[in-house]
Amino acid sequence: MPGQKAPEATRRTQILEAAYDIAARRGLAALTVRHVAEGAGLSVGLVLFHFKTKDALVIAVLDYVLATTTVLHMTDDIAAISSPRERLLALLRREMRRLSSEPRRIRLFFDFWALGFMHRRIRAKMQGELDRYREAFRPIAEEVLRAEPARFAGVTGEGLAAVAVSFIKGCAVQSMIDPESVDIDEFLAATQRLFGAAHHRT
Repeated sequence: MPGQKAPEATRRTQILEAAYDIAARRGLAALTVRHVAEGAGLSVGLVLFHFKTKDALVIAVLDYVLATTTVLHMTDDIAAISSPRERLLALLRREMRRLSSEPRRIRLFFDFWALGFMHRRIRAKMQGELDRYREAFRPIAEEVLRAEPARFAGVTGEGLAAVAVSFIKGCAVQSMIDPESVDIDEFLAATQRLFGAAHHRT
């Protein structure tokens, strides 16, 4: 019955949140079944009931990180901007702020990236999600090219989408390296200057 499944789903979420918290604060090396059980206030046996192996738990944390890091949402306010270039810049501003506000998540993302060199499944998952994230920018990038062909002569939609993602990830990396001194507004202003847009803040 559906009512009997709810506690299991709740428990699984409890375990996953504890695992994410440990990995984000202490790195993937600290992500053990015992540490997760302690963090969730549960038994090791219960953690293994839900996630069978440590590898399964690690993959579940990766899926959670990717779902909250490499998913692009076009909000109504941004979609309503008439100029394609201004719409792309607004999207860049929002994504830069979103990812740069969570340096622990970005550190964990790169922790997984490093692990992917030794773990084929992790590498494939991360590459696939990064490709999808870049591809999500492609429609708006192509709108920019159609609207301003002279400004972007010789640029492809794929190329402009890749540059946009590079700005976002670069900003996130800077916030991870030195979260105290990185100036997001300056980073955003520089991005707008490179795109030749008038400066304004959101």
